[in-house]
Amino acid sequence: MQNLRKYRLPAVAVATMPRRLGFSPVRPSDIELFRPLLRCSGSRTCDFTVGGIFMWVDYFGYEYCVYRDTLFIRGLSEDIARRPSFSLPVGRMPLAESMALIREYCRATGLEPLLTAVPEDRLDELRACGTVYEEELPDWADYIYDAHALASLAGKKYNKKRNHVNRFEADNPGWRLDDICSDNIPEIIDFFENLGIEGDKADPVMAEYEREQCLEVLRDYEAYGLEGAVLRDGSGRPVAFTAGEVSGDTLVLHIEKMEHAVAGAGEAVNKFFAERMCERHPAIRYINREDDGGDPGLRFAKESYHPEFRLRKYNVMLTL
Repeated sequence: MQNLRKYRLPAVAVATMPRRLGFSPVRPSDIELFRPLLRCSGSRTCDFTVGGIFMWVDYFGYEYCVYRDTLFIRGLSEDIARRPSFSLPVGRMPLAESMALIREYCRATGLEPLLTAVPEDRLDELRACGTVYEEELPDWADYIYDAHALASLAGKKYNKKRNHVNRFEADNPGWRLDDICSDNIPEIIDFFENLGIEGDKADPVMAEYEREQCLEVLRDYEAYGLEGAVLRDGSGRPVAFTAGEVSGDTLVLHIEKMEHAVAGAGEAVNKFFAERMCERHPAIRYINREDDGGDPGLRFAKESYHPEFRLRKYNVMLTL
């Protein structure tokens, strides 16, 4: 696998840093520091979740600073240019004040005040702070679904999905869905390692990175605080698993893997987990199945579940 750590931004000399912001590498031990701050985001984007950040630390070279109960993240932009950029700060500080701090930091370091993956539901507030231009990132829009529709698959538009689930149930009497826990994680890791990378990918480096990060999440599962489930066939053998986290009224799915040779396994784990999570968390209204990363196969699969909408994201340049 290509070593993605080389993409990290060059260190900035301490003497040139503004007094208020100083960035450090993001590490797994920071999860509990991030978690309460991310709850302040007010957006359904996957980028403001523990999994959305910590699974992609090395790929985007994330570094962070917490100042006045507000999380600042710098890294590389979510486009092919991979420019130094900042995430939209989340926390207690008013956006106008956090934007002033980013401008101050950029003036001191010579960086452009570029924000990346800004969700469209925060654009108006950001524009009021002063922007130069906005550039949509179509490959990084999140697919947002009606949670109860995915849990029931009711209605004509879900006929094919429902048929696949019925096929799985008919072929696998005695199937079951178990919560992921410390007892079954070694078995799930073994199952996943034997799956390999699925078919041709638009970005093989990203696909290999995502696979390795899924394994890292499984190996340190409790630290991430995710909720997940493993689907078993009639003999008790794993055939699919999934994991995500609840953010406000949204279940954000970070991982979903299945054995494609088992008919209906993917549709079944999708439905059964959505059903379980809606029962367990009655406040859930939506399921975020994240972006397609420009992969045509992923785009087709995500569109086949009829998203309620796509949460668009943008690169935004601030006035300096």
